[in-house]
Amino acid sequence: MITTLALATAVAHVGPGFGFGWIFFLLIPLFWIGVIALIVGLGRRRWARAGYGPGWHHGAWAARSAESTLAERFAQGDIDEKEYRARLEVLRASGPVPPTR
Repeated sequence: MITTLALATAVAHVGPGFGFGWIFFLLIPLFWIGVIALIVGLGRRRWARAGYGPGWHHGAWAARSAESTLAERFAQGDIDEKEYRARLEVLRASGPVPPTR
């Protein structure tokens, strides 16, 4: 607000013939809108990375990744069906892992 008042005062002292007063009148609100949008965007990104965003859960992502790795090992023949089913049961029984900070 102080910046807005200072620029408004500077524009008022220049006089009506200068012609750039309307530019400052538009740029100041646009600047603050940009600053607020940047803060909100960064805050939402940090919130989502922490695992609190809607539809994205760190634990669910880790569980899917572990299941796909297990499926790949079974497809490659590294483990047999009995071991695959036993490990898959353990993964699904443990549930999603809570996000770490």
